[in-house]
Amino acid sequence: MIANVARAGLLMTALALVGCSESSMNDFSPKAHKALSAELAAEMKAKGMSRTSPILARVFKEEGKVEIWKQKTDGRYAVIAAYDICKWSGKLGPKFTEGDRQAPEGFYTVRPGQMNPNSQYHLSFNIGYPNAYDKVNGRTGSNLMVHGACSSSGCYSMTDDQMDQIYTFARDAFDGGQREFQIQAFPFRMTAANMARYRKDPNYAFWKMLKEGYDHFEITKVPPKVDVCEKRYVFNREVSGDAKFDAAGACPASTQPASLVTAYQSYQKKYDAAFTSASAVWSRSAAPAPSIAGIKEASLVSEWTKKRARGERVPLDPPSLNGDGTVTVTERMGRIDSAAGRRMAALEAKEEAKKKAAEEKARAVAEAKAAKAIAAAPVTTASIPAPAPVIVQTPQQEVVQEARGFGLPSADAVKKRLLGMFGG
Repeated sequence: MIANVARAGLLMTALALVGCSESSMNDFSPKAHKALSAELAAEMKAKGMSRTSPILARVFKEEGKVEIWKQKTDGRYAVIAAYDICKWSGKLGPKFTEGDRQAPEGFYTVRPGQMNPNSQYHLSFNIGYPNAYDKVNGRTGSNLMVHGACSSSGCYSMTDDQMDQIYTFARDAFDGGQREFQIQAFPFRMTAANMARYRKDPNYAFWKMLKEGYDHFEITKVPPKVDVCEKRYVFNREVSGDAKFDAAGACPASTQPASLVTAYQSYQKKYDAAFTSASAVWSRSAAPAPSIAGIKEASLVSEWTKKRARGERVPLDPPSLNGDGTVTVTERMGRIDSAAGRRMAALEAKEEAKKKAAEEKARAVAEAKAAKAIAAAPVTTASIPAPAPVIVQTPQQEVVQEARGFGLPSADAVKKRLLGMFGG
């Protein structure tokens, strides 16, 4: 059964090669000329792969992995290399809108014209976002890449050495006649345990839809045929006659290979049992990673991105929408070091200096008015305070006052003081 599916995969690959015109291949102007290592070449040979056989890429956000799969002589694919993602931005969950800093999730296609050997990020290729599913669901964004330089604002960023190898795998496959290769981008490995962990996540319905394509590949080890109808992904479906898939329209009548249907049912039965078991103990497993809370949070981050791009002072980290609807914003503020940021800083400094000068001028005017008012005010006897009375005491009164106010002296002290005053 699986062999039949694999042969179908070989046929699909052959069909993909038909029509690969010279002009489309000329769109690919390779910059990286590095050959794969002798160790990788030996491993490919041992696994029944040729240097120019077709490839497929899989991305797992939570695990931080990019895998390169390569077709074997039997038509099935196997992993040939795995890399740690250097950086990816955003949270788990799909990309919703331009500027939300989300790395996409879904099924994408890379053709030779999407390869950029002259990238400012060493080497890069555009993953093909937005695809038909993204577009029909109103999702926006552009220039979403896999690239080098280990710097990301919505892309999957690798080290330069990793990108050299990934680029070489793609170049060799295109040289062998592959017209396009598939990228499958997932939030995590879609095992029963992980799906149970995230079953209460707002993105769960979307992830469950992706899982069908994930499962088809796990069963067949052949890239699934991907279409979109009724605003959702459908996998490995064939229509008859002139029927076509319309991303926004109703799904046409379709069929799947009987062998795949049987294998999927068996796979799903085992998965359901594992999911039920995992759900019972999910609270004792690893805590779910943060995920984006839909278009509302995406819009908040997008607005933050716009302000940051204009050079405004913004919180150092993008805002985060909490489960109770509150928004978390970091206290530390900063400004991007860019031409726009420097222009904005200069404008703000100019406005601050202007404001300070206006305040000082207003204070000087107020002080001048107050001084003028005092000078102009008439002088009257009522406005002159009376002098303090002068009290003159006799020596005897001083002695009595001392006795009353400061404690009684002895009789001898009083007598001695009186004699001193009158010359006695």
